[in-house]
Amino acid sequence: MGSEALVRLQVDSCLRTLSASRDPGEIVHVLRTLMRNLEDGEFTRLHYTHTIQVLVSAHCFGGLCDDEEIKKLWCEMFLRGPPDQTLLLLLDTISSTGESAALERCMSVLEKFLSAGRLQVLLWSRCEVGGACSDSPQLRETIIGHLAALPSITCNHLHTDTPDAFLPQQYYPLLAASMLDSLEKTCCALRAGQDCSLGFVAQVLGKVCIQGYSSPIFETLAPRLSSLTRVDPLWQRVTQRLLEKVPERCTECVITGLIRSLSGAAAVSRLMGNLVVTNKKAQFVLTHKLLLQQYQHTTALLKSVLGYLALDSERRTLLKQVLRSVCQVWCNSSAVKHTSVEQQLYVSKALLLCVALLSHSEIQELRQEMFQCMLGGVQCRLDSSIERIRRMGMIVGECLSHKLDTSGSQLKFQYEADEETRELKSLMESPSVEDEDDEQQWPDTSTSLQPESKVEGSAGQSVPSEAGRGSDSELDSDDDLTPYDMSADQEKKKSAPPRYVRDCLEALMSSDDAERVELSLQQAEALFRKNVKATQEVSVQFSKVLLHLEDRYSTPHFHTLRQNAMVALTVTDVKPVVDYWTTEFYSLNYSLRQRMDILEVLTLSAQELSEPIINKHAGAQPISAVTALEQCDDITHWRQIVEKRIQSKTRRISKGGTQSVKAVPNRYAPVAGFFFFPLLRSYDRPQVTFDLLGSDHLVLGRLLHTLGLLMHLAINAPVASQMGRALLDFVWTVRFHTDQMVRRGVVFAVCGVFLSMPGENLLTELGDDLMETRAWLADVAENDCDADCRSLAVQSLILLDKNLKTQLQIPDMET
Repeated sequence: MGSEALVRLQVDSCLRTLSASRDPGEIVHVLRTLMRNLEDGEFTRLHYTHTIQVLVSAHCFGGLCDDEEIKKLWCEMFLRGPPDQTLLLLLDTISSTGESAALERCMSVLEKFLSAGRLQVLLWSRCEVGGACSDSPQLRETIIGHLAALPSITCNHLHTDTPDAFLPQQYYPLLAASMLDSLEKTCCALRAGQDCSLGFVAQVLGKVCIQGYSSPIFETLAPRLSSLTRVDPLWQRVTQRLLEKVPERCTECVITGLIRSLSGAAAVSRLMGNLVVTNKKAQFVLTHKLLLQQYQHTTALLKSVLGYLALDSERRTLLKQVLRSVCQVWCNSSAVKHTSVEQQLYVSKALLLCVALLSHSEIQELRQEMFQCMLGGVQCRLDSSIERIRRMGMIVGECLSHKLDTSGSQLKFQYEADEETRELKSLMESPSVEDEDDEQQWPDTSTSLQPESKVEGSAGQSVPSEAGRGSDSELDSDDDLTPYDMSADQEKKKSAPPRYVRDCLEALMSSDDAERVELSLQQAEALFRKNVKATQEVSVQFSKVLLHLEDRYSTPHFHTLRQNAMVALTVTDVKPVVDYWTTEFYSLNYSLRQRMDILEVLTLSAQELSEPIINKHAGAQPISAVTALEQCDDITHWRQIVEKRIQSKTRRISKGGTQSVKAVPNRYAPVAGFFFFPLLRSYDRPQVTFDLLGSDHLVLGRLLHTLGLLMHLAINAPVASQMGRALLDFVWTVRFHTDQMVRRGVVFAVCGVFLSMPGENLLTELGDDLMETRAWLADVAENDCDADCRSLAVQSLILLDKNLKTQLQIPDMET
């Protein structure tokens, strides 16, 4: 009889004894016999799995679980056998066994399996050449899947009873440490002249990363590998080989997680080598996907990726290729219109970093592409109605013109600097990526200018500053003279402030005296509100003067004084002045700034008129609490309005029924139509200097916001339903506009309709249009590239659903 048959007979005998015996001594003898067979390759290959299956399910351990020797031998059978077979059996048993002693024993031994370093043994057994030659592809894939998904397998079955050792935050760092151990043994084996294979470890790494756990893995792996590869070329070779062996479908998540966990391009270069050149998937991810298709990554990751491309002569070709691709995207007007501001900022950073990494000769080679990028990209951004996009175009245009300049002519714009501006400019001042310090910090331009205590003399010698140098002037000092008290003195005015409305009008029309103009502007608002009859006699004429008034003398607070005067004039003589504003809005030969001024004045005037009339004898209310639309956040203000309206529409059982809002009289409701309908009169008639539905989308966006606010202020007015129908008809024609501010204004206006129209009128007067509007809002909420559009669309949908539920008498059970 052969040795194989003898082993099989012996194992069968032992397993029968384990299944039937209740004698502790006999069980100990059987376990020791099986332990001796662990040294036999035939036993571990053919009989080990069946043996531990019997050990898990053997009934004899129910009454003998307190026997220490039996417990020790039982655990050792799992901990000293082939780790792959043990892991598969334990996980399969845990996932298929209900609450029982067998489940508890498997959980306990699996914890010991992890803490005893059996994962390291398993991984290293697959690194040794010939160690896993007999594995079938199916078995190999099963082992990899169980290794990568151990927390999911255990947590899905054990739920809240899952031990801490099986949770992702503890298991994956342990798995990463086991990988490091296998890589270290691989380096030792290579130094000893032995061959090793990293395919299995690479597949496990890829499997874990593609399941979304790259962060905990690389938090352990990346710092250690970065440190080891800095001093040992063999570690560089092993790490690069590991990444080369990662399956193609896992390449993106592996290299993204790795780069995110590393600090600096030098570390990325050491670990990845020229993977981007040899691996097409890695090349696509690093040169296209991370830069042009995704934009959620940090600036540090951008620096690492582009710096990695710049560190090697073979990879610099790809850096130039990246610059060409980024230039094409940055100057694409369609991309500016249909991508979010955040994505455009990300691409702008990538463009500036690419340019900063190029040498002078490479810039000359790419000069034409960069020049075309600068001209096209700056122009299409200056045409945008979003301030951040315009400012972004100015900054990038200035930086590119500085790099391309040879004759001394450079682009220069005026804009308000902020944190985003400073960050973009700092990208052009990056140090050489060849620095080998992983913790290299890119410069902070805020500390670049230091106060100097010395100044250079004409001969180049340093001389003390004037503040610290003695002077003969001290001898001539007048400090011993007593100063005259001038604290109560006042500057004498050459001109007296106007006392009458007509005097004020005359001063603004014909005076060349800057002081008199300033005094007239300062007094205009008070004069209008105090002298109503006199104001009404010249209201239209005064409106024309204020609309055409220019700041010829750089008057302090000119725009605020002028705007306050125009609003006071409007609320004092409403109908004639509003007729003038709405007529002039569509007239010829006005600048876009003047048309925007008209919309702001109409909005601020409507806000003041909509204040409740507390005293019927009270005159016009002051406008001190009204804020100019340019100085407020439309979206934030509108969200507050929507939230209050949703709260008022929500029925809470715990609080009882909500009280209806009491309508109060105001001065705006009777005249709302005069503000609203003339603005819809000529929007589709392009004039010589004004094309609302064409190139002047900045004014169109502001018009939509103005109409939406005028609509909301008309709540409870008799004309509200008619205004709502007209506004929906107007916005429906521009709901798919390419400009983000226009689309934002469309949703803003629709939200205003839902806020202001009575709920019963929404159903009776809009009818079938509501369903189409709701479908369009759902599409905007899901697919629009602008975050504010999506947010407003969601709020509009909520508001519409609340109104419809109320009218259909469907109770809202929110508590």
